[in-house]
Amino acid sequence: MTDFGGEPDLRSIGHALWAKKTMIFAVTLLATTGAFFVVNSVTPRYQSETKLLLESRENVFMRADADKGLTDRGTIDEQAVTSQIQLVLSRDVAREVIKKENLGQSPEFDPAVGGQSLSQALLGMVGLGRDYSTMSPDERTLSAYYDRINAYAVEKSRVIAIDFSSANPELAARVANSIADAYLASQRSARTDQTKAASTWLASEIERLRGKVADAEAKVEDYRSKSNLFVGTNNTSLPNQQLTEINSQIAAARGQKADLEARAKQLRELVRSGQPIDSSDIANSDSMRRLTDQGSALRAQLAEQSTTLLDQHPRIKELRAQIAEVERAKRAEGERLARQLENDAKVASDRLTALTASLDQVKQVASTTNEQDVQLRALERDAKSQRDLLESYLVKYSEASARDNINASPPEARIISRATPAIKPTYPKKLPTILIAAFAGLVLSTGFVVTGALLGSPGAPAVRYGMAAPMLADPHAPMPISRMPAPMPYVASPPLSPAMAPSPFPMPQPAAFAAVPPLPVTTIDQIALSLRTSGEAGRRVTVAGTARNAGTTYAAITLARALAEGANVVLVDFAFNAPNLSVISTDPNAPGVAELVRGQAGFGDIITRDQYSQVHIVATGNVGSDAAALTASPYLSSIIDALAQSYNFVVVDVGSVADVPVEYFARLAQRSVLVTADPVGPQTRSARERMAMSGYGDVMLLAGATEASAA
Repeated sequence: MTDFGGEPDLRSIGHALWAKKTMIFAVTLLATTGAFFVVNSVTPRYQSETKLLLESRENVFMRADADKGLTDRGTIDEQAVTSQIQLVLSRDVAREVIKKENLGQSPEFDPAVGGQSLSQALLGMVGLGRDYSTMSPDERTLSAYYDRINAYAVEKSRVIAIDFSSANPELAARVANSIADAYLASQRSARTDQTKAASTWLASEIERLRGKVADAEAKVEDYRSKSNLFVGTNNTSLPNQQLTEINSQIAAARGQKADLEARAKQLRELVRSGQPIDSSDIANSDSMRRLTDQGSALRAQLAEQSTTLLDQHPRIKELRAQIAEVERAKRAEGERLARQLENDAKVASDRLTALTASLDQVKQVASTTNEQDVQLRALERDAKSQRDLLESYLVKYSEASARDNINASPPEARIISRATPAIKPTYPKKLPTILIAAFAGLVLSTGFVVTGALLGSPGAPAVRYGMAAPMLADPHAPMPISRMPAPMPYVASPPLSPAMAPSPFPMPQPAAFAAVPPLPVTTIDQIALSLRTSGEAGRRVTVAGTARNAGTTYAAITLARALAEGANVVLVDFAFNAPNLSVISTDPNAPGVAELVRGQAGFGDIITRDQYSQVHIVATGNVGSDAAALTASPYLSSIIDALAQSYNFVVVDVGSVADVPVEYFARLAQRSVLVTADPVGPQTRSARERMAMSGYGDVMLLAGATEASAA
């Protein structure tokens, strides 16, 4: 059922489909009817859905003190949602639901309860079904349970949907809700168990730490008593405290000594200078105050008496003598006070010396206890760390004990939509199943008919596909490599005459050949125009000469270059006895037709380019002594067919009609150009008659030139 070029004949396929329309309709109807009975005989299933929302539901007032400052306590991301789905599908939740709903006693979930059917038993024996006889009741129920449950995350949300299907819609709704309740209960129980486990562990650790703290503190006190490292105020050792106190006393003694010495020096200078003695020490002395008061009274009397008495009066003299005596007493009192201050300064100096000696002694004692103090501090740090750890555990234990309540640990999920009994069954999908079965029957039956038509039937012509190469998008681009079938081995034979050479194509032989009138001589441009306007028949053209040196190769090159204007053209050299095209190739040493037929080169390796145009060239290659065998090779037809799939025009140069059996090339390109130096001579007429008998339908005559003139 293919056309002559090897493509499938769509008209023949359509006739075959129309001829088998009854069978196609019958198969489609049979598939539709079978699907209808099957979907109506299957027990329907009803599906119910429950939805859970994952969120953190912990109360901030019940949160531990260490977590109250945290704003993000675990984000519920995509991985967390997937993990919770696996918890919903866990076997623990499944067993809890099966036990609660008593699913193990239902024939729907345990086929052994109602008795296994014969078909199920046979399918289980051959391995196409489950052999329930080898499974435990728990395994049978779990298998049916997991066949009917489906849990998935709603896209772009933290919602988990739980679907459950059953033949009983009410049972499907109850089981879906029970799964959600069991999941929440398992979460709540896990959080409570975690708190209880923490409380138990903390209690044991607290008891152990109490003993360690007591031992550490006992070691500290025992070492302190043995080393006489007693602690004074502010938790400092006695030597350190004594050093502090002596340093403060020494500083006070030094200040007191300096103050007393300065005051005594000032007072003595005032007394010696005879100036009025004004000092705080003199002002604070009772004797000095009495003398000062007495001198003031005498001066007052002297002033009073001087108003009435003369200077030589005895009373005036007496008063002056008394005033002088008071001044002498004041100086004597100043001397006494200065000596007293000096004595106090000496006492302060002696006290400073004693304190300094005490400081040195205390320093010696403190230096001897440094090593013991270091070890004591190490023991104290150990005891403090143990005590701090014990206190932190006590705080955590009190918090865990307070949270050891089921209401204090809510699950991180809640039900936002409970399942309700479904009205319509979700399985089987009757209409889609029937339509799919009808379409499958139609496609299968049509496919069988088309396959039979393509493979052929008795009396139908055989299918033959020619070699095809991809069309070139760029007319000047080199041709892609095509995969040629591996050539058959051949044996070189001596040249055959046209009469004796076997033709690879069946050629119609006319009973008689009438003489034909002479042909008009055409030009290259006329031939190119004729080929362009001939459609598919003009895409392949054979160029032959009446004799050697008639200008055949030159004519083929000129014609190919003329056709290459606006089209992609390939020029093939089949003149195995006189190859000439390689001289104008961009790669004269490239392999050619001979290497391709022998399997020594690929199809893409033999195509080269004309040096002076855009024409692609396929040379003969290294022919050697195999010219006759190459001429008779059946692969020449495959080469031309492949090139015709990729190029607009294929020009074949076969050389001289007198030297080659042109009958071999008639089917390759039936349009032909006969190149002759004498258009009206007998040799030209004979060559034309021979080409006409070989099957060339249209022979165009071209006046050629000698090879020398062409060159």
